[in-house]
Amino acid sequence: MMKNLILTLMALFALCFAEAQTTTIRFAPQWFPQAQFAGYYAALDQGFYQEADLEVKIIHPTDDESSMNMLISGKADVVSSFLMDGLTSRLSQEIPLVNIAQLSQHSTLMFVTKASSGIDTLKALDNKKVAIWSSGFDKLPRALLEEEGIDVEFVPIYNSINLFLEGGVDAMTVMYYNEYDQIINSGVNEDELNKFFFLDYEGFDIPEDGLYCLQQTLDKDKDALRKFVKASLKGWEYVDKNREYALDLVVEKMNKARLANSRAHQRWMLDKVVGQLAPMDKNVKQGHLLEADFQRALNIIQSEARSGAEMKTLPFDSFYEPLVD
Repeated sequence: MMKNLILTLMALFALCFAEAQTTTIRFAPQWFPQAQFAGYYAALDQGFYQEADLEVKIIHPTDDESSMNMLISGKADVVSSFLMDGLTSRLSQEIPLVNIAQLSQHSTLMFVTKASSGIDTLKALDNKKVAIWSSGFDKLPRALLEEEGIDVEFVPIYNSINLFLEGGVDAMTVMYYNEYDQIINSGVNEDELNKFFFLDYEGFDIPEDGLYCLQQTLDKDKDALRKFVKASLKGWEYVDKNREYALDLVVEKMNKARLANSRAHQRWMLDKVVGQLAPMDKNVKQGHLLEADFQRALNIIQSEARSGAEMKTLPFDSFYEPLVD
Protein backbone atom coordinates (compact mmCIF):
# COMPACT_ATOMS: atom_id res chain seq x y z
CA MET A 1 0.00 0.00 0.00
CA MET A 2 2.73 2.43 1.02
CA LYS A 3 4.75 1.44 -2.03
CA ASN A 4 1.83 2.24 -4.35
CA LEU A 5 1.31 5.57 -2.63
CA ILE A 6 4.96 6.49 -3.06
CA LEU A 7 4.89 5.51 -6.73
CA THR A 8 1.73 7.58 -7.26
CA LEU A 9 3.28 10.59 -5.56
CA MET A 10 6.44 10.21 -7.63
CA ALA A 11 4.40 10.05 -10.83
CA LEU A 12 2.44 13.16 -9.85
CA PHE A 13 5.66 14.96 -8.99
CA ALA A 14 7.19 14.01 -12.34
CA LEU A 15 4.06 15.21 -14.15
CA CYS A 16 4.05 18.53 -12.30
CA PHE A 17 7.75 18.98 -12.98
CA ALA A 18 7.29 18.26 -16.68
CA GLU A 19 4.45 20.77 -16.88
CA ALA A 20 6.55 23.33 -15.05
CA GLN A 21 9.23 23.00 -17.74
CA THR A 22 6.79 23.70 -20.58
CA THR A 23 6.96 27.25 -21.91
CA THR A 24 3.99 28.86 -23.62
CA ILE A 25 4.71 30.91 -26.74
CA ARG A 26 1.98 32.89 -28.48
CA PHE A 27 2.86 33.27 -32.14
CA ALA A 28 1.07 35.74 -34.44
CA PRO A 29 1.66 35.51 -38.20
CA GLN A 30 1.17 38.81 -40.02
CA TRP A 31 -2.00 37.82 -41.86
CA PHE A 32 -5.01 35.52 -41.87
CA PRO A 33 -4.60 31.73 -42.24
CA GLN A 34 -3.04 30.77 -45.59
CA ALA A 35 -0.22 28.67 -47.03
CA GLN A 36 2.28 31.43 -46.26
CA PHE A 37 2.31 30.05 -42.70
CA ALA A 38 2.06 26.31 -43.42
CA GLY A 39 5.37 25.48 -41.72
CA TYR A 40 4.11 26.73 -38.37
CA TYR A 41 0.84 24.84 -38.71
CA ALA A 42 2.77 21.66 -39.46
CA ALA A 43 5.17 22.16 -36.54
CA LEU A 44 2.17 22.39 -34.24
CA ASP A 45 0.21 19.56 -35.83
CA GLN A 46 3.19 17.18 -35.97
CA GLY A 47 4.12 17.82 -32.34
CA PHE A 48 7.48 19.45 -33.07
CA TYR A 49 6.77 22.24 -30.60
CA GLN A 50 5.55 19.78 -27.99
CA GLU A 51 8.73 17.73 -28.41
CA ALA A 52 10.66 20.91 -27.60
CA ASP A 53 8.65 21.38 -24.37
CA LEU A 54 6.72 24.28 -25.85
CA GLU A 55 3.03 25.02 -25.81
CA VAL A 56 2.61 27.13 -28.92
CA LYS A 57 -0.59 29.01 -29.60
CA ILE A 58 -0.97 30.40 -33.12
CA ILE A 59 -3.13 33.51 -33.05
CA HIS A 60 -3.89 35.36 -36.25
CA PRO A 61 -4.44 39.13 -36.46
CA THR A 62 -7.85 40.61 -37.13
CA ASP A 63 -9.15 43.47 -39.25
CA ASP A 64 -8.88 45.67 -36.15
CA GLU A 65 -5.53 44.55 -34.76
CA SER A 66 -2.28 43.78 -36.56
CA SER A 67 0.21 41.18 -35.40
CA MET A 68 2.69 43.97 -34.58
CA ASN A 69 0.14 45.64 -32.32
CA MET A 70 -0.48 42.27 -30.68
CA LEU A 71 3.24 42.04 -29.94
CA ILE A 72 3.38 45.56 -28.50
CA SER A 73 0.31 45.01 -26.33
CA GLY A 74 1.65 41.73 -24.95
CA LYS A 75 -0.92 39.49 -26.65
CA ALA A 76 1.82 37.79 -28.71
CA ASP A 77 5.38 36.76 -27.86
CA VAL A 78 6.64 36.23 -31.42
CA VAL A 79 5.40 37.54 -34.76
CA SER A 80 6.31 37.09 -38.39
CA SER A 81 6.93 40.25 -40.38
CA PHE A 82 8.63 41.53 -43.52
CA LEU A 83 12.16 42.81 -42.97
CA MET A 84 11.15 46.27 -44.19
CA ASP A 85 8.24 46.39 -41.75
CA GLY A 86 10.36 45.10 -38.88
CA LEU A 87 12.99 47.76 -39.49
CA THR A 88 10.37 50.49 -39.85
CA SER A 89 8.73 49.48 -36.57
CA ARG A 90 12.11 49.52 -34.84
CA LEU A 91 13.14 52.91 -36.25
CA SER A 92 10.01 55.01 -36.60
CA GLN A 93 7.94 53.60 -33.73
CA GLU A 94 10.99 52.84 -31.58
CA ILE A 95 9.68 49.38 -30.74
CA PRO A 96 12.50 47.30 -29.17
CA LEU A 97 12.11 44.69 -31.90
CA VAL A 98 14.68 41.95 -32.56
CA ASN A 99 14.91 39.64 -35.58
CA ILE A 100 15.62 36.13 -34.28
CA ALA A 101 15.39 34.27 -37.62
CA GLN A 102 15.07 35.27 -41.26
CA LEU A 103 12.94 32.70 -43.04
CA SER A 104 12.55 34.38 -46.44
CA GLN A 105 15.70 35.18 -48.39
CA HIS A 106 14.23 36.94 -51.42
CA SER A 107 11.61 39.45 -52.50
CA THR A 108 8.41 38.23 -54.13
CA LEU A 109 7.18 41.77 -54.85
CA MET A 110 6.53 42.72 -58.44
CA PHE A 111 4.71 45.14 -60.70
CA VAL A 112 2.40 43.74 -63.37
CA THR A 113 0.94 45.43 -66.42
CA LYS A 114 -1.25 44.10 -69.19
CA ALA A 115 0.70 43.33 -72.34
CA SER A 116 -1.99 45.12 -74.32
CA SER A 117 -1.09 48.36 -72.52
CA GLY A 118 2.29 48.53 -74.22
CA ILE A 119 3.98 49.12 -70.85
CA ASP A 120 6.77 46.61 -71.29
CA THR A 121 9.55 48.43 -69.43
CA LEU A 122 9.66 50.00 -66.01
CA LYS A 123 10.42 53.40 -67.58
CA ALA A 124 7.13 53.16 -69.49
CA LEU A 125 5.31 53.48 -66.16
CA ASP A 126 6.18 57.17 -66.06
CA ASN A 127 3.02 59.29 -65.57
CA LYS A 128 0.87 56.16 -65.27
CA LYS A 129 -1.46 55.00 -62.50
CA VAL A 130 -0.05 52.29 -60.22
CA ALA A 131 -2.15 50.46 -57.65
CA ILE A 132 -0.37 50.12 -54.32
CA TRP A 133 -1.45 48.74 -50.97
CA SER A 134 -2.75 51.48 -48.71
CA SER A 135 -1.02 50.06 -45.63
CA GLY A 136 2.16 48.04 -45.49
CA PHE A 137 4.33 46.76 -48.35
CA ASP A 138 4.47 50.23 -49.93
CA LYS A 139 7.98 51.43 -49.09
CA LEU A 140 9.82 49.17 -51.52
CA PRO A 141 7.63 49.92 -54.58
CA ARG A 142 7.88 53.66 -53.93
CA ALA A 143 11.65 53.45 -53.43
CA LEU A 144 12.21 51.42 -56.61
CA LEU A 145 10.30 53.87 -58.80
CA GLU A 146 12.05 56.82 -57.18
CA GLU A 147 15.42 55.16 -57.73
CA GLU A 148 14.57 54.72 -61.41
CA GLY A 149 13.38 58.33 -61.68
CA ILE A 150 9.84 57.29 -62.57
CA ASP A 151 6.96 59.55 -61.57
CA VAL A 152 3.61 57.79 -61.16
CA GLU A 153 0.21 58.39 -59.64
CA PHE A 154 -0.19 55.90 -56.81
CA VAL A 155 -3.72 54.60 -56.31
CA PRO A 156 -4.27 53.06 -52.86
CA ILE A 157 -5.97 49.64 -52.75
CA TYR A 158 -6.77 47.13 -50.04
CA ASN A 159 -6.89 43.47 -51.02
CA SER A 160 -8.67 43.36 -54.37
CA ILE A 161 -7.32 42.92 -57.90
CA ASN A 162 -10.52 44.21 -59.49
CA LEU A 163 -9.28 47.73 -60.21
CA PHE A 164 -6.41 46.30 -62.27
CA LEU A 165 -8.62 43.78 -64.07
CA GLU A 166 -11.14 46.47 -64.99
CA GLY A 167 -8.50 48.86 -66.32
CA GLY A 168 -8.77 51.42 -63.53
CA VAL A 169 -4.98 51.44 -63.16
CA ASP A 170 -2.12 50.82 -65.58
CA ALA A 171 -0.10 48.63 -63.21
CA MET A 172 -0.47 46.88 -59.91
CA THR A 173 1.89 45.97 -57.10
CA VAL A 174 1.49 42.28 -56.30
CA MET A 175 3.13 39.44 -54.43
CA TYR A 176 4.22 36.65 -56.77
CA TYR A 177 2.85 34.02 -54.40
CA ASN A 178 -0.52 35.71 -53.92
CA GLU A 179 -2.15 38.43 -56.04
CA TYR A 180 -0.26 37.48 -59.21
CA ASP A 181 -1.82 34.02 -59.10
CA GLN A 182 -5.22 35.55 -58.37
CA ILE A 183 -4.90 37.56 -61.58
CA ILE A 184 -4.07 34.57 -63.76
CA ASN A 185 -6.85 32.59 -62.06
CA SER A 186 -9.25 35.34 -63.12
CA GLY A 187 -8.89 34.45 -66.78
CA VAL A 188 -5.76 36.43 -67.68
CA ASN A 189 -3.07 34.28 -69.27
CA GLU A 190 0.50 34.71 -68.09
CA ASP A 191 1.62 35.73 -71.58
CA GLU A 192 -0.91 38.57 -71.41
CA LEU A 193 1.03 40.15 -68.55
CA ASN A 194 4.30 42.03 -68.32
CA LYS A 195 6.15 41.22 -65.10
CA PHE A 196 8.71 43.33 -63.23
CA PHE A 197 10.24 41.39 -60.34
CA PHE A 198 11.89 43.55 -57.69
CA LEU A 199 14.62 40.95 -57.19
CA ASP A 200 15.85 41.69 -60.71
CA TYR A 201 16.74 45.27 -59.73
CA GLU A 202 20.00 45.83 -57.89
CA GLY A 203 19.48 46.62 -54.24
CA PHE A 204 15.81 45.65 -54.18
CA ASP A 205 15.91 41.91 -53.54
CA ILE A 206 14.89 42.53 -49.93
CA PRO A 207 13.96 39.42 -47.91
CA GLU A 208 10.46 39.25 -46.51
CA ASP A 209 9.18 36.99 -43.70
CA GLY A 210 11.28 36.83 -40.55
CA LEU A 211 10.54 36.06 -36.89
CA TYR A 212 10.55 38.90 -34.36
CA CYS A 213 10.16 39.37 -30.63
CA LEU A 214 10.70 42.18 -28.15
CA GLN A 215 14.13 42.57 -26.58
CA GLN A 216 12.75 41.90 -23.10
CA THR A 217 11.21 38.63 -24.27
CA LEU A 218 14.52 37.58 -25.79
CA ASP A 219 16.37 38.40 -22.58
CA LYS A 220 13.87 36.42 -20.52
CA ASP A 221 13.14 33.36 -22.68
CA LYS A 222 16.06 32.95 -25.09
CA ASP A 223 16.27 29.16 -24.70
CA ALA A 224 12.54 28.72 -25.33
CA LEU A 225 12.68 31.04 -28.34
CA ARG A 226 15.63 29.09 -29.73
CA LYS A 227 13.56 25.91 -29.46
CA PHE A 228 10.65 27.66 -31.16
CA VAL A 229 12.79 28.71 -34.11
CA LYS A 230 14.32 25.25 -34.48
CA ALA A 231 10.92 23.51 -34.32
CA SER A 232 9.46 26.01 -36.81
CA LEU A 233 12.24 25.33 -39.30
CA LYS A 234 11.58 21.61 -38.82
CA GLY A 235 7.95 22.32 -39.65
CA TRP A 236 8.95 24.02 -42.89
CA GLU A 237 11.22 21.09 -43.80
CA TYR A 238 8.29 18.73 -43.19
CA VAL A 239 5.99 20.85 -45.36
CA ASP A 240 8.56 20.84 -48.17
CA LYS A 241 8.44 17.05 -48.26
CA ASN A 242 4.69 16.67 -47.61
CA ARG A 243 2.95 19.26 -49.78
CA GLU A 244 -0.50 17.62 -49.98
CA TYR A 245 -0.61 17.14 -46.21
CA ALA A 246 0.33 20.81 -45.80
CA LEU A 247 -2.45 21.88 -48.16
CA ASP A 248 -4.98 19.79 -46.23
CA LEU A 249 -3.86 21.54 -43.07
CA VAL A 250 -4.04 25.02 -44.61
CA VAL A 251 -7.50 24.48 -46.10
CA GLU A 252 -8.71 23.16 -42.74
CA LYS A 253 -7.38 26.30 -41.01
CA MET A 254 -9.00 28.56 -43.57
CA ASN A 255 -12.33 26.75 -43.35
CA LYS A 256 -12.32 27.09 -39.56
CA ALA A 257 -11.68 30.82 -39.96
CA ARG A 258 -14.53 30.94 -42.52
CA LEU A 259 -12.24 32.24 -45.23
CA ALA A 260 -12.94 31.60 -48.89
CA ASN A 261 -10.16 29.48 -50.31
CA SER A 262 -8.93 27.67 -53.39
CA ARG A 263 -6.67 24.65 -53.03
CA ALA A 264 -5.06 25.47 -56.38
CA HIS A 265 -4.20 28.99 -55.22
CA GLN A 266 -2.89 27.73 -51.87
CA ARG A 267 -0.72 25.19 -53.73
CA TRP A 268 0.76 28.01 -55.82
CA MET A 269 1.38 30.04 -52.67
CA LEU A 270 2.96 27.12 -50.83
CA ASP A 271 5.33 26.33 -53.71
CA LYS A 272 6.47 29.94 -54.03
CA VAL A 273 6.85 30.55 -50.28
CA VAL A 274 8.86 27.37 -49.76
CA GLY A 275 11.02 28.31 -52.74
CA GLN A 276 12.01 31.68 -51.29
CA LEU A 277 13.27 30.05 -48.07
CA ALA A 278 16.30 28.78 -49.99
CA PRO A 279 19.32 31.16 -50.13
CA MET A 280 19.96 30.26 -53.81
CA ASP A 281 22.63 32.69 -55.03
CA LYS A 282 23.01 34.46 -51.68
CA ASN A 283 25.92 33.59 -49.42
CA VAL A 284 23.81 33.02 -46.31
CA LYS A 285 22.65 29.97 -44.36
CA GLN A 286 18.98 29.14 -44.30
CA GLY A 287 17.21 30.96 -41.49
CA HIS A 288 19.90 33.65 -41.20
CA LEU A 289 19.79 37.32 -42.15
CA LEU A 290 22.50 38.53 -44.49
CA GLU A 291 24.01 41.77 -43.21
CA ALA A 292 24.09 43.17 -46.74
CA ASP A 293 20.30 42.63 -47.03
CA PHE A 294 19.80 44.38 -43.71
CA GLN A 295 21.88 47.32 -44.91
CA ARG A 296 20.02 47.56 -48.22
CA ALA A 297 16.67 47.68 -46.42
CA LEU A 298 17.99 50.21 -43.92
CA ASN A 299 19.33 52.42 -46.72
CA ILE A 300 15.91 52.50 -48.38
CA ILE A 301 14.21 53.52 -45.14
CA GLN A 302 16.86 56.14 -44.42
CA SER A 303 16.61 57.49 -47.96
CA GLU A 304 12.89 58.00 -47.49
CA ALA A 305 13.55 59.79 -44.20
CA ARG A 306 15.91 62.31 -45.80
CA SER A 307 12.97 64.39 -46.92
CA GLY A 308 12.48 65.73 -43.41
CA ALA A 309 12.62 63.24 -40.58
CA GLU A 310 15.79 62.87 -38.56
CA MET A 311 18.06 60.12 -39.85
CA LYS A 312 18.39 57.18 -37.50
CA THR A 313 21.11 54.58 -37.47
CA LEU A 314 20.78 51.02 -36.28
CA PRO A 315 23.66 48.59 -35.68
CA PHE A 316 23.12 45.18 -37.29
CA ASP A 317 23.85 43.24 -34.11
CA SER A 318 21.36 45.24 -32.06
CA PHE A 319 18.55 44.44 -34.53
CA TYR A 320 19.48 40.85 -35.34
CA GLU A 321 20.27 38.11 -32.85
CA PRO A 322 20.05 34.76 -34.65
CA LEU A 323 18.62 31.81 -32.75
CA VAL A 324 19.37 29.49 -35.66
CA ASP A 325 22.18 26.94 -35.82
